[in-house]
Amino acid sequence: MSAAIELDNVCCDFGSFRAVDHVNVTIKAGEFFSFLGPSGCGKTTILRMISGFTEPSEGVIRIGGKDMKGQRPNQRPTALIFQNLALFPLMPVWENISFGLEVRGVDKATRRAKADELLRLVDLPGAGDKMIAQLSGGQKQRVAIARALAVEPQVMLLDEPLSALDLKLRQHMRAELRAIQKRTGVTFIYITHDQGEALAMSDRVGVMSQGRLQQVADPRDIYNNPVNGFVASFVGENNILTGTVGQRSDGFATFQTKLGTFRARLGEKAGTGAVKLYVRPEHMRLSEAPAAENSVPVTVGDVSFEGNFIAVMTATDDGTQLVAELRNDGAATVPAPGTRLHMSFDAARASILPDETTAEG
Repeated sequence: MSAAIELDNVCCDFGSFRAVDHVNVTIKAGEFFSFLGPSGCGKTTILRMISGFTEPSEGVIRIGGKDMKGQRPNQRPTALIFQNLALFPLMPVWENISFGLEVRGVDKATRRAKADELLRLVDLPGAGDKMIAQLSGGQKQRVAIARALAVEPQVMLLDEPLSALDLKLRQHMRAELRAIQKRTGVTFIYITHDQGEALAMSDRVGVMSQGRLQQVADPRDIYNNPVNGFVASFVGENNILTGTVGQRSDGFATFQTKLGTFRARLGEKAGTGAVKLYVRPEHMRLSEAPAAENSVPVTVGDVSFEGNFIAVMTATDDGTQLVAELRNDGAATVPAPGTRLHMSFDAARASILPDETTAEG
């Protein structure tokens, strides 16, 4: 069983500070949904409001269509996995997993059978009699997930549970979490400041800044079609140029900068306020001859080997720094520092976006 979650105009104030500001979003039943944003943006406060540990100052939270106002955490169909996991070191693994069932009065044989079933689900068969100290970091994560699933929640809430793991283990656990979510069908709400986690695991992502939900979309759309400068900058890298919008036509516009005039897609929310031009490094091309449009002469500076790609740092004649990323596929020609080249990009791969953040409507 899984449940949908609705946040209807939800706000949360701590004294005069507004941590969450008029958030509206519906998370579908059985969906893996991530709130992504920097520290202090309000994402953990949202999780605490859904779980019942914090009450909204305004607005309504519904789980499975039911208003959660006045419902304590133990009365909600949710399970929360904390950042520190909070496992019991003096209990064996199976007792950790079945602790919630023991509190509910379930007999020992049934608890043990349920714990063993969940250990198989999280790929830890036969680990029931081990102590927590005998487990690796990734195994502890799986035990925490199994313990949360033992009480059969409709919604699983995860507050940056992978942040303490090393990179390789984090990447492995992303796949494990996604697989567990698919097998169980439980609604997962995941909190993270790591864009890689959010993009790799989620059906949809909500990007937050300063208590406001900036954009909600599937990971590909978040990355390829950000609605404003904050989303573009926080999710991935960008070359950013300042200037003014000129002629507009068919969703594109010219953009006048000190480097010249370029053409790019005009973002839906790029009105009359401050805007900038955003181009991702992987969409930049380097060539000996200038391109037909969106081309600027550059001098190659540092070349940085990053494994699956090579970052080529360049500077224009006025000192503006621009970066191109080349795929490390054996076919790329890596220019030497000091080489004079032309950097260009397709208009369809560049976006003119509002500089300010805006609330998601």
